[in-house]
Amino acid sequence: MLVERIEGKWIADFVEVFQLCQVKPGESAAILSESQSRPILPQLAELALSQLGAQVFHITIPSPRNHEAVPLRSTGTSLALANHPSVIQALAHTSFVVDCTVEGLLHAVERNALLAHGARIMMISNEHPEILERVKPSLEVHKKSQIGGQMISTASTMHVSSAAGTDLTVDLTDVVGRGSAGIADKPGSFGYWPAGLCICYPSNGSVNGRVVLDRGDLNLTFKRYLESPVTLHIENDFVVHIEGTGVDAELIRSYYANWKEPDAYAVSHVGWGMAPAARWDAMVMYDKRDTNGTEQRAFAGNFLISTGANPAANRFSSCHFDYPMRNCTVRLDDTIVVKEGVLQGELA
Repeated sequence: MLVERIEGKWIADFVEVFQLCQVKPGESAAILSESQSRPILPQLAELALSQLGAQVFHITIPSPRNHEAVPLRSTGTSLALANHPSVIQALAHTSFVVDCTVEGLLHAVERNALLAHGARIMMISNEHPEILERVKPSLEVHKKSQIGGQMISTASTMHVSSAAGTDLTVDLTDVVGRGSAGIADKPGSFGYWPAGLCICYPSNGSVNGRVVLDRGDLNLTFKRYLESPVTLHIENDFVVHIEGTGVDAELIRSYYANWKEPDAYAVSHVGWGMAPAARWDAMVMYDKRDTNGTEQRAFAGNFLISTGANPAANRFSSCHFDYPMRNCTVRLDDTIVVKEGVLQGELA
């Protein structure tokens, strides 16, 4: 297990990332954490913001009771805020917010209210700093990711295929693509670290087909590499059948079964990874407590499909799966953006 202590190099990394987020001297900066947050992350954030001359303050909230029958992991949906009006007001009227909650505010129901007045939010994933050190945001990847996000916005259809049998179609009509390498530099923007993704939240009833999770693909909720194929059959956004005979399929079926609401089985977001510094194989090197698997969401050329919360379709669920997949081909209309797991054209 890695040791968690303040290292000068990690303060420098946080300073570098916050500079990309345009943090200025005298700017008001809030650090949001909860009682179960990894302590070193808000500490590093405070030291880095102080070096940049920001006016720093902390908001720490008790971690809430888990009301589900199963542990919640890698949801991107912190439940700690619980729509607390005073906390939301304080954060919404702060120009820069560092999110160090355990699960993060990416899919949180309070996210829009926090951004409504122009606050910039930088979510620091619940990772050991060694992972953050290796996979930092970069302007080059950020620009390429934004190109990919625009390509999603202008396309009418996404089609995903693989030799393993994936055959998935996403109707992109009126869908807004998003591309980011984790830089929150404009009012109302949301960044996260590690990052490097082009994604979208499909609208209601727009996702249909078959997703074959092959050996070596990842289930990030379980922080596990699949050792046997699992097939998700999707109709009008919802996983209607989970096919597979191995323990991977059994675990996925068992976890989903804890939720009675249909939204747990619905598609959250789809897209592909853009970060060349992120590695598919790195998760095997870390104890589970040392990683949140966010690096594996972003490794270049992966196809990422997730189920659970989808704000564009007005669906929220505490059940969330992220499945980064290798060796897929992603096509936007007639343009191939990922070919058998390799970025193409101006995205490469």
